[in-house]
Amino acid sequence: MMKKQAAEPARMTFEEATAELESILTRLEDGQISLEETMKLFTRGKELAERCSALLDQAELRLTQLAGDADPAGGRDDESATC
Repeated sequence: MMKKQAAEPARMTFEEATAELESILTRLEDGQISLEETMKLFTRGKELAERCSALLDQAELRLTQLAGDADPAGGRDDESATC
């Protein structure tokens, strides 16, 4: 069976990255792979998790900007917030 070329994490959507990450976790939890393959999967999983985190950070920033909660400098002025 030919091995599929893995996509560059930086080019993946959140959904693609999480789907591959779930697949990696399933293989790691199964425990039926060599130490070398475990290390490769762990490294790939770390890259995918970092991609997902970056995409979530971008989404959070966009939502904050859309909600009008961000000042022009990109920060929040918590002292002027009223509840």
